[in-house]
Amino acid sequence: MSPETTDVETFRSGGVPVSVEWFPASRSLATERYPAVLMLHGADGLTMRGGEYRAAARAIAAGGCHVALLHYLDRTRERWASLATIQNNFRPWMDTLSDAITWLQKHPGVDPQRIGLIGISLGAALSLATAGHDNRIKAMVDYFGPMPPGFERTTRFPPTLILHGAADPIVPVANAYAVETVLKNLGVPHEIMVYPGQGHVLYGEAQEDAERRVTAFLERYLKPQS
Repeated sequence: MSPETTDVETFRSGGVPVSVEWFPASRSLATERYPAVLMLHGADGLTMRGGEYRAAARAIAAGGCHVALLHYLDRTRERWASLATIQNNFRPWMDTLSDAITWLQKHPGVDPQRIGLIGISLGAALSLATAGHDNRIKAMVDYFGPMPPGFERTTRFPPTLILHGAADPIVPVANAYAVETVLKNLGVPHEIMVYPGQGHVLYGEAQEDAERRVTAFLERYLKPQS
């Protein structure tokens, strides 16, 4: 498979086929099990920035983690999330994320004890809402995530990396600080980086810095077992 080829697999959630783009860990061996992360895109689906999501997935895979880019909007048969229906669809998407974790744990070459999440915007909100009660998730990266309702009542959470633009006009940076406060109160290992002047997408040096932080974070919390 060439570096630009994407392998698309499917599983069923709520009776609906859901697609997953699969990016295997580089130099992975068929006889070995590797950590894996589910990547959840934002509300715009893959219509506008699909190439950016796939480039990020390939970069993470090059660092030694399998990456599964989850088309969770398939569950509600949408290409992008409608603001009018997000509240009603949030629970089905969470269920699909849970089903995706089950699917990923059974995937050949995946270590079922080393599963992480990378959520972007709406995908981060879904990840935040799920990771607090699903102990199969061992690490989480939150890009620009709105804090979901009830998150302040979370009683446990995996290690988390929070990345946000200080000038985000869509999800105000106050959300990042609110999530950080909850994690501090729980004593959860976490890191936060707020990028001055950056909005709901990171550009230039901020984007490069975020990529380095994600790679190091996943290495720290999902690193291969000795």
